[in-house]
Amino acid sequence: MLLENIDSPTDLKKLTLPELPRLAEEIRHFLIEKLSATGGHLAPNLGVVELTLALHYLYNSPQDKFIFDVGHQAYVHKILTGRQNRFDTLRQKDGLCGFVKRNESEHDVWEAGHSSTSLSAAMGMALARDLKGESNRVVAIIGDGALTGGMALEALNHIGHEKRKLMVVLNDNEMSIAPNVGAIHNYLGKVRSEKIYRKAKDELDWLLRKVPAIGGKLARTADRVKDSLKYLVAPEGVLFEEFGLKYFGPVDGHDVNKLIEAFKQADSVDGPVLVHVLTVKGKGYSPAEADSHKWHGITGSYKIESGQVVKPVGPPMYTEVFGSTLIELAEQDKRIVAVTPAMPGGSGLLKFAERFPDRMFDVGIAEQHAATMSAALAMEGMKPVFAVYSTFLQRAYDQVVHDICRQNLNVIFAIDRAGFVGADGETHQGVYDIAFLRHIPNMVLMMPKDENELKNMMKTAVDYDAGPIAVRYPRIAGTGVALDERMSSIEIGTWETVREGDYAAVLAIGPMVQVAEEAAELLKREGINVRVVNARFVKPLDEKMLLALAKERIPLLVVEEGSVQGGLGSAILEFYTLQGTQPASIHIAGVPDLFVEHATIKEQRADSGLTADAIAKQLASLPVRKRQKAT
Repeated sequence: MLLENIDSPTDLKKLTLPELPRLAEEIRHFLIEKLSATGGHLAPNLGVVELTLALHYLYNSPQDKFIFDVGHQAYVHKILTGRQNRFDTLRQKDGLCGFVKRNESEHDVWEAGHSSTSLSAAMGMALARDLKGESNRVVAIIGDGALTGGMALEALNHIGHEKRKLMVVLNDNEMSIAPNVGAIHNYLGKVRSEKIYRKAKDELDWLLRKVPAIGGKLARTADRVKDSLKYLVAPEGVLFEEFGLKYFGPVDGHDVNKLIEAFKQADSVDGPVLVHVLTVKGKGYSPAEADSHKWHGITGSYKIESGQVVKPVGPPMYTEVFGSTLIELAEQDKRIVAVTPAMPGGSGLLKFAERFPDRMFDVGIAEQHAATMSAALAMEGMKPVFAVYSTFLQRAYDQVVHDICRQNLNVIFAIDRAGFVGADGETHQGVYDIAFLRHIPNMVLMMPKDENELKNMMKTAVDYDAGPIAVRYPRIAGTGVALDERMSSIEIGTWETVREGDYAAVLAIGPMVQVAEEAAELLKREGINVRVVNARFVKPLDEKMLLALAKERIPLLVVEEGSVQGGLGSAILEFYTLQGTQPASIHIAGVPDLFVEHATIKEQRADSGLTADAIAKQLASLPVRKRQKAT
């Protein structure tokens, strides 16, 4: 076994070139075995084994900087930099992170959970290197899907202008999470298939090698001939060379020798270069090659031989309920269209796309474009449903403020992964959207306590014609409640009391309503009656109920799976301050002022004090009113 002797890039360099393909196969077997227990991003990493080997074999990390665009493709990098003995802890609490993590290794020089950032980071590191008079290499590894992100194109534009020495490795596997879309994807498809040009170029290179001592005018003429051939018969590299980057490729991304040769050629250029590498997502594991979308990120364990993923039995996920509800609503309302930034599967829209292909728009990794396009769709009388993860909506903040809310347009935001997300960790936590949405004029923001209320909130959103409205829901299974046969709208800004009590009132939102009810049940055993309110609208608040609670002089505990700063609790404090009235006391349980790392959702809630036991203890310790005995 070669792999067991690899603890650092230095160990890798001791191998001979003929040994590297064998090491690649060992790494694939290692990943397939380890991730069958832990889950994780299998297909992306199987596709970059040889690519990562070639980079570490040729260059010297961490002096040379490897910047991975979206760090979930860096498992092989982690293996080669001394972390293979920790893979049993992958994506687990206090274990190995599923993304690049700077405090995990000196070889991890850039952190990213959102795509399209690597080129900007590479530009910054190249500028810093030159300003300091250093000579290390800077290499950005970016997927073809990430090029649909506007930030990547902005960086390409600047890289071509600055002409600094850096390398862009384009890992082209025709996939991001879902199949890529758009003009850039189509352009790369032409490059991949342009065999005529590659054959002509190879023959010209062979001919020129036969001419002895090419130099001077003849050499310049040969270069012009090759450039003319490129522009005449193929799209190969023209786009990137127009941006100002020297293009190399396409290169077989599963041939280590060809990769190393291409990197050496690229390294000889004194300026920015792009090496176009063709890989197969899921390479070496037939289930992942056959369905790289499914195997992009496996959340649980799977059986290696069959590829069968072990799924928990229980109620449907909120995402599934959203998807089926949207189909039901779209059957009744032809104005409804769905918009997603490269997440049709993750957002539960695959069946919608099958049913309404002309009303489904996947714009690629382009959240800003998706938001503004939704604004224009709404302006023209459509009902756009912008389905997006909470963490990715952050990327479209200006467009939400400027293009949607300022113009008070009827855009529906379906905000998935709201709250804790578990193993994906701090880059993906959906705990900030309340704080960055609720203060924007014209916005309505709500969250259901269960999957049935989600259905009715979707109906509410479609029926609402007074501006933008958002429904946020978590990355968990529903509670198992029965679903109404007929959906009905909920009155905007109204809360509901789901449990009576006069010792204190818990104002909870989303899945925290169920947790609050469990806490109330625990306290009932001690003779304490606690009221539980489903505070389903963050904006507008139920002002009538809040004023009644203040008049009653009952203490309040706000429970939310979101940031304490700027969240529901903050909104309630602001309301009472402006009203000049107060309840007996106000307390807030939410996500503290720190980035919550990867763990299970249950563990993340426990660390944040958002469990039934923790809430019950907090309520029981309130120095207020005489306890009322439960009946």
